[in-house]
Amino acid sequence: MSGHNKWSKIKHKKAATDAQRSKIFSTLSKEIIIAAKNGSDPETNFQLKIAVDKAKSLNMPKANIEKAIKRGSGELKNEAQLEEFLFEAYGPNQVAMLIKAVSDNKNRTLSEIKTALTKNGGKMVEAGSISWQFDQAGKIVLRKSEKSNEELEEILIESGADDFQVDEDEFIVYTAFQELQMVKENLEKTGLKIKEAGLTYLPQNKLELNDQDLEKYAEFFDKIEEQDDVVEIFDNIS
Repeated sequence: MSGHNKWSKIKHKKAATDAQRSKIFSTLSKEIIIAAKNGSDPETNFQLKIAVDKAKSLNMPKANIEKAIKRGSGELKNEAQLEEFLFEAYGPNQVAMLIKAVSDNKNRTLSEIKTALTKNGGKMVEAGSISWQFDQAGKIVLRKSEKSNEELEEILIESGADDFQVDEDEFIVYTAFQELQMVKENLEKTGLKIKEAGLTYLPQNKLELNDQDLEKYAEFFDKIEEQDDVVEIFDNIS
């Protein structure tokens, strides 16, 4: 089982800041819309359930959630269809990146992200150039618990989790992506509070940066993440 690292702390603080920005509701809406394409009932559509649960945990208004579900399931007419795209890129110091975007116009989104990368010292690469360096996995973020780390580790092992990371006052749990639903349900049965759950990409090999380069990358990361259609970025930084 894992500990924590400097980049995860930076991202944790960024996430807290991002939650105050208006873009967060737009991102959540897009995740719900994409998930609702496979069914409008969260009880039978696990992907939709975790998207809705995440939106609720960040206090997204109920009306916004319901509208996003209707748009994704096709109930709202004359709405542009959104699709999910995964772009591959290198950032400063050859940091490998997978950039997930949701858009109704792939060419526009590709052009905007490519421009942002180039302007800030990164570059887009062809599909397949980087994705092979990552494994898809399940990710569950647990809220702070009164249980000790030792107790939590025992619960996580019994739940079927593969690994976990201590991150400030949260515990980030990793699972095989096929077992995300099972592990989430097992953890809920123990009374642990889940903040969010979903799929992620974990690097097979991690890159270590010194403090100066890490700060430079954090600034670069912000520039790419602030693009309207970008919903999530995965990288190989340790």
